[in-house]
Amino acid sequence: MGQLHITLTWGAADGGQSWNNEVNVLYLDQPNQVGYSYDVPTNITTRVIDQRFFGVDVQHADFSQGVPPQILTFLVGTTGSQKLTHTANSTTHAAVALWHFAQTWFEEFPHYKPKDEQLSLFTESYGGHYGPAIVSHFMKQNALIANGTIPGPGAHYLHLNTLGIVNGCIDEEAQTRAYATFAWNNTYGIKAFTEQQYEHAIYELDRKDGAFDKLRECRRLQRTLDPNDHGHVERVSSYCLLAISEGANATQAVYLNNSGHGWFDVTHPATDSFPPPYAYGFVNQHWVLKALGVPVKHTFVSRAVSENFQATADMARGGLLEDIAYILEHGVRVAMMFGDRDYACNWIGGEEASIRVPWKLQRHFDEAGYTPLVLSPRHSGGLTRQYDNMSFTRVYQAGHMVPSYQPEAAYEIFMRALKGRDIATGTIDLQQVSKSGEEYSTKGPRDTWWMKNDVLPAPASECYTFDLGRCTEEEIGWISDGTAAVTDLIVVGKEERLSHGAMINRKQQPFVEL
Repeated sequence: MGQLHITLTWGAADGGQSWNNEVNVLYLDQPNQVGYSYDVPTNITTRVIDQRFFGVDVQHADFSQGVPPQILTFLVGTTGSQKLTHTANSTTHAAVALWHFAQTWFEEFPHYKPKDEQLSLFTESYGGHYGPAIVSHFMKQNALIANGTIPGPGAHYLHLNTLGIVNGCIDEEAQTRAYATFAWNNTYGIKAFTEQQYEHAIYELDRKDGAFDKLRECRRLQRTLDPNDHGHVERVSSYCLLAISEGANATQAVYLNNSGHGWFDVTHPATDSFPPPYAYGFVNQHWVLKALGVPVKHTFVSRAVSENFQATADMARGGLLEDIAYILEHGVRVAMMFGDRDYACNWIGGEEASIRVPWKLQRHFDEAGYTPLVLSPRHSGGLTRQYDNMSFTRVYQAGHMVPSYQPEAAYEIFMRALKGRDIATGTIDLQQVSKSGEEYSTKGPRDTWWMKNDVLPAPASECYTFDLGRCTEEEIGWISDGTAAVTDLIVVGKEERLSHGAMINRKQQPFVEL
């Protein structure tokens, strides 16, 4: 058995070459109550609502008197308990929980431990927080196992190989500034902010006692009053929430309210239909649940986790750049890939975070030039900066989920990173370079702004009833008044009213698992 690669749910690959061609892949739903993970199976009802990103309203239910009928916007099922005290409240908490899971997993299933004991983690989006925190925590636990502080038997030393971050939100300050910069100046020539909105955003971020002053004070309070990130110090959490909201009001809120552009793809409309969300329905089909042996429906957005992380202002808390530095300086590779059409965790913020990592080779990484990401003799999929074990790649024509847009580029970056090859070409063995007493570095321009992109045609709009944020107001109206014609959860037109609320048609099974 070769390397074991762990992918958190949001980092799964779509299309193209499969990521498990040459490595074993374990997909993790975490924290508890996300995905198929659960604490206590609990019956619930769910209302699908027109609210961007959080389009479900979950309530506990008592089915002792019978299960209510389902319609497209009202479903029943079984999930975790929805209790806030039964799941993580911070990135730090999630990292500790995942380490305990890994210890239990390899103790209970020793045959799944790879022979070379190499373990890697790839994450996406909020994984810009999760990835650095989890890998650094695993490595620090390894040190405690090695010195006997955590005794065996049953203590598993986990050999870390690579941390991959795909369009991750890593550092709140870098990313918040990039929300303003990217909306005004990007390589696609799209102006999602007016000049006045851009200048106002930068002013609100940089002014005395503005968003960034508050963010820095938030982190000072965190280090002083809650250094272990327990999230129980109200003064820290409330102040950090204020810092987040001031930055968001000046940037993300403006983008969402008036730009008309996609959150995960600036070149697509706000009702972006790509990547299609068909998995929402697929993973909750009866036969899928039965095949996987899970007693709960799949939860794409957990309100319990969301409320917990918001309450502790986890997004604002720092330490992730320091985590990446620790990872690099202890011999683990870090590979970042960012699609250049994404707004949510855009490449400008990702690049800024990459050059802020305070490791011993930071200056050399900053000075390394960008070189083409070679996919074939005639095809470049992006531009890569790499020094030693650290790389950052801007992937052309890709939104938030890079493997969906550019599967070949994502696959090559993934495999080259795991195998210890240079990201740009995959032809150079970094270990051999290191043995020769040298350190690998890319050569080329210091930035990538010279490379502009064409805006490609956006896919046709498609209304998927599990994600009304992608639907037009007219389509939402049809669903609400029962006149939507729906096939396989996709609105295909309008028909005569049948009842209040469009019914699930004969080609769909009710999403009940009791």
